[in-house]
Order: sequence, then C-alpha cells, then structure tokens
Amino acid sequence: MKDTIGIDISKASLDVHRRTTGETVQFANSPTGLRALRRWIGRQMPDIVVYEATGAYHAALERALAGGLPLVKVNPLQARRFAQARGTRAKTDAVDARMLAMMGAALELEPDAPADKNQHALKELQVARMALIKERTRLLNRQKTQTLAILKRQSKARLNQIKRQISEIEKAVLALLRTSPERDRALDILCSIPGMGQVSAIAVLVECPEIGSLSRKQIASLAGLAPMARQSGQWRGKAFIQGGRKFLRDALYMPALVAARYNTDLRQKYQAMIQAGKPAKVALTALMRKLIELANALIKQDRKWLPKTA
Repeated sequence: MKDTIGIDISKASLDVHRRTTGETVQFANSPTGLRALRRWIGRQMPDIVVYEATGAYHAALERALAGGLPLVKVNPLQARRFAQARGTRAKTDAVDARMLAMMGAALELEPDAPADKNQHALKELQVARMALIKERTRLLNRQKTQTLAILKRQSKARLNQIKRQISEIEKAVLALLRTSPERDRALDILCSIPGMGQVSAIAVLVECPEIGSLSRKQIASLAGLAPMARQSGQWRGKAFIQGGRKFLRDALYMPALVAARYNTDLRQKYQAMIQAGKPAKVALTALMRKLIELANALIKQDRKWLPKTA
C-alpha cells in the first residue's frame, strides 16, 4: 500500500490521516502543532503528503514541512469532487483528511517542486500591494463625491500614504527577486517583451514561479487561458476558458492591451481576429495566452525577445 498522508487545514487545527496505519489525529495549526506533526510523521518518509490550497492557512504548513517531505497541494474543488465520486457525502475535517490521503494514492499524484525560499515572502508582499491598489481605487472614487474639506484633506493624506507604501513594497519585491540569479534573469527576459512592463513582469513571476519549466499547453492551462472543448455526440458547444490562476490572468490583461497596439506580431494577430468577426474580448484573451506562452518559451530558452527579421 502506498504510504500517503492527507492533511485537512483550518485556521485553528490540522487534521491528519495516514493511509498505511488508518490513524487520524489532530494538531494545532501553530508552530508548536507543526513541530508535533513532524514528530508524529517520524523518520519513515511517506510517499506523498496531500493538502488543499487554503490561502493564508496552508502557508505555515508549507514553510514547516517544505524541503523535508514530498508535498502535494491540490485544488479544494477537485478534492471534493473526488470524495463525491467515491460516494462520500459526509464532510468533516477527519473525513476530508482521509479523502486527501486516498486521492493521493488513487490518482498517483507527484510531489510538487520545492518552492523558492523567498516565494512566500514575495506572495505576501504581492497580496499586500494588491490590497493597497484596491484601497487607492476606492478612495479615488470616493473623492469624486466628497464635499467637506476635512474629508478631502484626509483622503489626500491617505492617498499619499498609499503611494509611499506601494513604492516601498515594489522595491522590496524587486530586491527579493534580484537575490535569485534565475529570477533576476527571468525578470529581464520578461521586460524585453513589448507590452510587458516591470510591474506586470514581477506579478507574472510571483504568481507563476513555475514559468520556464512547463510546456506550451501546460502554461496556458495553468493561467486558465486554454479553451475547454464542450462536445457530446453530435452536439458541439462553444469552447470557453475556465479555472486557472486568476491573479496570473489579471497580470496579463494590461500587457495584452498594450501588445495589441505596440507589439507588431501580436497586433497583427489581434487585428486578424477582429476582422474575422471575433469579439474584442476573445481576441484579447488569445493575446494573453500568446504572451504567457511566449514568456514561458523565452525563459526556458534563456533568451530575450527579438523582433522578427524580414
């Protein structure tokens, strides 16, 4: 029997199931609990340790166990669909942990590549920057309807503070990226692509640390930019994109808009699709896919973008 461990993560606790022994235990989701979990696992290395992506709650687990255990992070929706396919309707933390262990064995999941030591810090900084951007947008919209001098003064002061904080975060992110020769080189390659500015390039690297190691289809699917076919018998439905990493798609939107005007190759593709009757949104999505595929190929080949010669 394959020795798989499933871990269901919540804010306060970690429910853990080991398939070979059938034992299910619970630990606190804290530094003390994580050390106890590591001791419970023992010296016998499991084949894989499966857990769900749970935002901020799984970060501590990754930091505590990364490098020493074969970790596999799965989509919560896929895990739930697996449990339903097995006829399991109950949903408790202990049941979820057992289902994750069984899912890892049944689907023969492979361990994820170890994350860069700065990945969690980069992601945390990027999330903080996005929150500040949203707050800035709300303040700018609110300013349009404010009439009192005190509110205008406070909004202006807060906007100036947000501007400084965003600048500090961007400098910190850039400094972390520059500490890694591979990421430093990847950043320069991305910035060489017409339409891809430094802010967008940084967002792509943070949201997709795997870039440069995937195939063309894999990177498009990871970004959620690969159209999914919908067919059954003689029926042919319209294909559409779904799933993938939303924040990665968000990071590609503005570069695609710029590329539609100033990147010669992509502008020609965009105009050809518009002339063929495709909606502008569909054409822009195709450009986003072309951009991420181009970025992946250039980083894999370790070369900067060069214009095509006649």
